[in-house]
Amino acid sequence: MRSRIGATRWGIISLVMLGTIINYLTRSALSVAASTMMTSLHMTEKNYGVITGIFQFGIMLQPIAGYILDLVKLKLGLTLFALAWGLITMAHALAGNWQGLAFLRGLQGFAEGIAQPGGLKVVAEWFPARERGFASGIYNIGASVGSMLAPPLVAWAILSYNWRAAFIISGALALIWAGLWYVCYQTPDRHRSLSKAERDYIKAGQETHLEAAVQRPSPLRILAQRNFWGMAIARFLADPIWGMLVFWVPLYLSSARGFDLKHIALFAWLPFVAADIGCLFGPALALWIQNRGVSLINARRWAFSIGACMMMCVPFVGYVASPYVAIALLCVGAFAHQTLSVNVITMASDLFSSREVATVAGMVGTAANLGALLISLAIGFMVAKTGYGPFFILIGGLDLIGAALLWLVIKPKAAGTESHP
Repeated sequence: MRSRIGATRWGIISLVMLGTIINYLTRSALSVAASTMMTSLHMTEKNYGVITGIFQFGIMLQPIAGYILDLVKLKLGLTLFALAWGLITMAHALAGNWQGLAFLRGLQGFAEGIAQPGGLKVVAEWFPARERGFASGIYNIGASVGSMLAPPLVAWAILSYNWRAAFIISGALALIWAGLWYVCYQTPDRHRSLSKAERDYIKAGQETHLEAAVQRPSPLRILAQRNFWGMAIARFLADPIWGMLVFWVPLYLSSARGFDLKHIALFAWLPFVAADIGCLFGPALALWIQNRGVSLINARRWAFSIGACMMMCVPFVGYVASPYVAIALLCVGAFAHQTLSVNVITMASDLFSSREVATVAGMVGTAANLGALLISLAIGFMVAKTGYGPFFILIGGLDLIGAALLWLVIKPKAAGTESHP
């Protein structure tokens, strides 16, 4: 029976994954090129911390991006945002000093912040509840793959041309994806390749009582709900490790472990391979738990908690003697983070209407990126005094607090929203 339903929805989420790959490739290009750019732009580690902080501030404007997306819909909204982040990335090649680069990174952060709200809105509209975890895992693989591709691509561009070429090439990829999305995407109601059987299957798995309660997104209504705060605080505590991986690991390997550009290209992508596996393991773990009689939301909470326990290897990264053991520990941390992250991200589509899910995802994303922003600023200002070790200790234990809060704060709206056979 399942084979006759069709698989158009998986093609759509694969297209979203491709966009997410390019999104994270363009945002990760700076971290790989940073050590090369420092001399030409007269940039210090403190300046770099400010630059990454400004980027995170731009990302924190996700509620605005998500609200716009809920209003103008997915086809036009994602096209415009992808065009914007592609052009801004290419403009990085024109930067003449670190202050100009900081300004461009702030703009890029706002444009690229659409990735999570957009991906989750596609999941909410195109997938029944029981498949949302895997669908979210698939598009979140893009975050890891994009960050994984950045070191070899950027290193190649720098060694073959210069650091400016790295931004021109990666930005051009975003423009190509924008055109592809605009040509290929339609809503489930209008998509010509979607069979009636698959359309009915998707609709039957949606929480219709959530849709009936919401006509348009209301940020104030969302802020008044405890479920929002449960997700937001958990993401605030969880995302500093991802910010560390994306923005600081190449520089950490260079300054603290003595890696040159070629060694960074060889090793800096490995944690993101582990993160890819975590993107699929997290939903699989939640489904395995759910199939043993646990409700959907509780299954996601258990998967988050298991990932949080695995994160306890991260505090040792800064203190092991071997740089290769440190990379291995970062790989475990990246796997653990994506195991827990994909489950808390997907909760937004389990607890809120598809008409407001992009706004919810954007608002939760603001909390997540605030955590990453604070850590990034702290690293930039204090690494010369304390080294990286204390920060690995801090971010390794935050997820256990997040797990406890998910159990204490999240309250499913109705029993019917938790059980999907």
